[in-house]
Amino acid sequence: MQVVILDDPESVAEFAARRIAHVIAVAASRGRAGAIGVATGSSPLGTYRHLADLAAAGQLDLAHVSAFALDEYVGLPYDHPESYHAVIARTVTEPLGLDPALVHVPDGAATDPQAACARYEELIRGAGGIDIQLLGIGANGHIGFNEPTSSLTSRTRIKTLAQRTREDNARFFDSPDQVPIHCITQGLGTIADAGQALLVATGGSKAAAVAAMVEGPVTSMCPASVLQMHPHATVVVDDEAASRLTMRDYYQDVFRRLPGTDR
Repeated sequence: MQVVILDDPESVAEFAARRIAHVIAVAASRGRAGAIGVATGSSPLGTYRHLADLAAAGQLDLAHVSAFALDEYVGLPYDHPESYHAVIARTVTEPLGLDPALVHVPDGAATDPQAACARYEELIRGAGGIDIQLLGIGANGHIGFNEPTSSLTSRTRIKTLAQRTREDNARFFDSPDQVPIHCITQGLGTIADAGQALLVATGGSKAAAVAAMVEGPVTSMCPASVLQMHPHATVVVDDEAASRLTMRDYYQDVFRRLPGTDR
């Protein structure tokens, strides 16, 4: 796992966007359009903004790139403003100019959610897998909606949201009671299959989760710790999110010694 500590959230977003752009460019050089995994929440928004800027400047071609969302609430109609179908459309698909037909979100409104989970796994396999998966991290260490005690080898499935997660997400709804109880999420095993994993985190509220993910044991109680076993995982954080890392000086020294600008 590579840990990159930068000064502020803007630097984190720019670094992450350039890493994604590099992976897409490599895929294109090999004759593939590429596929990216996209996350919701506040942490990735700056990354999407920088990706949109790169595309607008002609430095990134996203016309044929596929995108796969991590998760979706169960029971919200697609046109609900906080359904992840709607959130991904307005924060990813539209600003990045992606082809909506190539942007996939789990079907939380399906009459048979179990079958919808299996279809989502098939869609990812059909695209040749995800080249780079963008991630945020919850205060309890979840990635996607894989709450603590999630199986480290889990696949896309239905999960019950933890009360902490529902409380954290209540700011997006008119009242806490409106936050759905269930979701469909890519599993930790699904996430681990991505060619690269790229997690961004900013702010002191994420510091404990970041420390547990990077320096704690690999455990289902901190689902994000599964990234310790990923061969190509990068964690990009600002100073505040890195504040509880005991080895931060070492991570910074390693990063400074790496060659190249896209590290």
